[in-house]
Amino acid sequence: MFQELNDWFDDFKKIRHDLHSHPEIGFNTLRTSNIVADYLTEWGFKVHKGIGKTGVVGQLKCGSGSKTIGLRADMDALPMEENTGLPYSSTIQGASHSCGHDGNTTMLLAGARLLAKRKNFNGTLNVIFQPAEEGQGGGPAMIGDGLFERFPCDYVFALHSMPNAENNKMFYVQPGAMLSSSDRVTINITGRGGHGAEPQNTIDPVVVGATVVQALQSIVSRNTAPKDRAVVTVGSFLAGREGSYNIIPETAQMLLSVRSMDNSVRKMIIENIQRIATHVCSAMGAKAEVCVQSIAPAVVNDSFAANLAREVGIDVFSEEECPQSFQPYMNSEDFAYMLEACPGAYALLNNGNTPNCHQPDYDFNDDLILRGGTYWTALVERYLREQE
Repeated sequence: MFQELNDWFDDFKKIRHDLHSHPEIGFNTLRTSNIVADYLTEWGFKVHKGIGKTGVVGQLKCGSGSKTIGLRADMDALPMEENTGLPYSSTIQGASHSCGHDGNTTMLLAGARLLAKRKNFNGTLNVIFQPAEEGQGGGPAMIGDGLFERFPCDYVFALHSMPNAENNKMFYVQPGAMLSSSDRVTINITGRGGHGAEPQNTIDPVVVGATVVQALQSIVSRNTAPKDRAVVTVGSFLAGREGSYNIIPETAQMLLSVRSMDNSVRKMIIENIQRIATHVCSAMGAKAEVCVQSIAPAVVNDSFAANLAREVGIDVFSEEECPQSFQPYMNSEDFAYMLEACPGAYALLNNGNTPNCHQPDYDFNDDLILRGGTYWTALVERYLREQE
């Protein structure tokens, strides 16, 4: 651990708690973005705001080296209430940092400050603070604003907290799949409504929908290899009016979540959902409309970048705390889009035995500020060495 980070720990803890108390959702991260930009400016970074609406990039050059590296953190909060009871809990109704992006931002700020003070690298550092990771397309928005054209990176890296990590180790990164893809699918079924006593005169969308739900269960169990992890979840099935006992509705709607680790498997699953919904409905006299919303592809780490990250992790945390391989997680992340545009690696830091992300009683572990800041500093100084 760098002594400077220990000396600054209380300062960064205050920053994290302030961000936690003032969560901002989606692209509405103006306060957070301004705080980040002000600190980076104070520490000597050349700061660029408004990238991907409210994204911030800070650039710091040392020496004459041509190598470049990007470090990315997400800033946005979740649209949910907090229930931690902490003195620094959310002051914004309906918003909370229940995924730890306040901590991700603070870890990168800690690393940025230390790197700016030490100036012990030769090349260009780009620190990337992204809004709207939680399903609103902040990553693609920054890329669309020319992120990697304006701030070229040989490799780009991200770091996120992970509660209850596998085998309770500290640092997780590996080549290949890290996190799953995520797609949202809406199936709208149109039948023919009528009186509950006369089902023969209707095309009941509830019965049709139930048949579709049953058929969907065969996609993963009978169309994917056991080694290919995938999930099709029907999270919502809506039909009829509340309190209606004897009215067969005209329409029904299902909301699905689809996750997989492989883009070819992802494509197959979506095609099968469309095929099953269309043909089951047609066979039963109803009509189906299938709408697919892509949230993020799978997070697939570049081999060189992942191995470099793990080597640095071993230096910082010890080899025992850095498993060489593990089961990829079924969470998703729009950092995947950045990895499609630039090679890199996504890593996880163990938050400890705490409530999981996206739960109202989750809180980021402040001890990770030092660990994450140390990792970021060591990674940059390792890659941007004096000798190229």
